[in-house]
Amino acid sequence: MPIKHFLDLSDAGADGIAAMINDAIDRKAARADWPKGKPDADAPLDGRVLAMVFEKNSTRTRVSFDIAMRQLGGSVLTLDSSSSQLGRGETIADTARVLSRMVDVIMLRTDDHAKIEEMAKHATVPVINGLTDRSHPCQIVADLLTVIEHGHPLPGLEVAWFGDGNNVLHSILEAAALMKFNVRIATPAGYEPEAEFVEMARVGGSQVTLTQDAAEAARGADVLITDTWVSMGQEHVHNKLAAMAPYQVNNELLSQAKPGAKFLHCLPAHVGEEVSEKVFEGSQSVVFDEAENRIHAQKSVLLWSFGLLDAPS
Repeated sequence: MPIKHFLDLSDAGADGIAAMINDAIDRKAARADWPKGKPDADAPLDGRVLAMVFEKNSTRTRVSFDIAMRQLGGSVLTLDSSSSQLGRGETIADTARVLSRMVDVIMLRTDDHAKIEEMAKHATVPVINGLTDRSHPCQIVADLLTVIEHGHPLPGLEVAWFGDGNNVLHSILEAAALMKFNVRIATPAGYEPEAEFVEMARVGGSQVTLTQDAAEAARGADVLITDTWVSMGQEHVHNKLAAMAPYQVNNELLSQAKPGAKFLHCLPAHVGEEVSEKVFEGSQSVVFDEAENRIHAQKSVLLWSFGLLDAPS
């Protein structure tokens, strides 16, 4: 069987993403009220080992993959650049070849997307994208799961994005092409998403609106999403914050959306910047459901990578 890397959502395709969501819903329900570290009844990855490699800081990705692997019956080891040979100049290619002989699957969280492509090129086990500057597919599987849990089917869904056209938005656009929902994007001039992702969504049948008017994007939306305006390592912070200020998700903006619209944020949040405290802590915010769902999404991604998920009938 060919190796199934998960570098972007398109690697799994619409059927694969649907299978992941269905499996996550079923597994989450089956272990309600169980201790977090107790393996699932079938322990499908018993004896398997996941290597997590971090070149960027992490809370949710680190913890969710660790707990996901434990719940699937497997085990985990964690490497970061400061305590491994990656930080002393060992190549991605050599790291991939060594780890492939020692573990069963690799998750990499890094900056340049070319690094994870290099890892996948040389690995002989599945490689999973825990985040790159280009995309964040595991986050979006969790987001889609959360949206469905809160009563919104994906086809025809109206998603509104506010702020920076970043890696999370890129994966949302990729998901829109696969799962047939629409995306309204409100960004200041010069902060739009990469054009190839907009085109990908449109070719896939998604209606994509690009605007500098936050209220226009919010009007009639089912889901409002934002992210921190300043990512790790970015410069010229003050200029960027000034440009982003009109795109804060607050009660005034939320009132433009459909009644009961949900607010998502991948976290960590800078409350008072990209989102107001009233929205973040309000009844329409599902950010902590979304964070928890990283575990269940990661489990389904891992199972897909091992070829253990069936496409929905």
